Amino acid sequence: MTETTATAREPRVSPRRFYAAVALAEVITWALLIIGMVFKYSGVTDVLVSVFGLVHGIATVAYGLTSIFVWVNERWSLGTGAASLVAAVVPFATLPFEKWAERTGRLSARWRLAGLAAEAPRTLIERAQAWCLARPFVALGLGVLAVAAITITLLQAGPPVG
Repeated sequence: MTETTATAREPRVSPRRFYAAVALAEVITWALLIIGMVFKYSGVTDVLVSVFGLVHGIATVAYGLTSIFVWVNERWSLGTGAASLVAAVVPFATLPFEKWAERTGRLSARWRLAGLAAEAPRTLIERAQAWCLARPFVALGLGVLAVAAITITLLQAGPPVG
């Protein structure tokens, strides 16, 4: 496959669907963590907080990276991009933020740096995004490695209090 063929292919998942899926996963893991906390503070068991806390941490890191990736594609303002990241800190806020972004036209049905009508990347970040969009399986693998590395680094810095 030539470089031209790889970059001309339309990605199967749109920014809208990608962002919505990761925002939903982050909300679900918030719910699991809160359920674990109910079990812990009711004296049943505290093991669920450890398990669900790790799962939620991984989902939150993945959501943050996804927000940045979509932020670049959508050319969000600093305020919108920062709000997307802050939404991960507030329980269940990623889904309302995603719905708001969808309703206000801030989530596209296509990646602007991929496919037949792709724009030419202008910055280093856009070139990196175009490269990732042309190689989705490699990018997914790199994304998983990035989430793992960030999660491990955060855990080594100190586990969350609780």
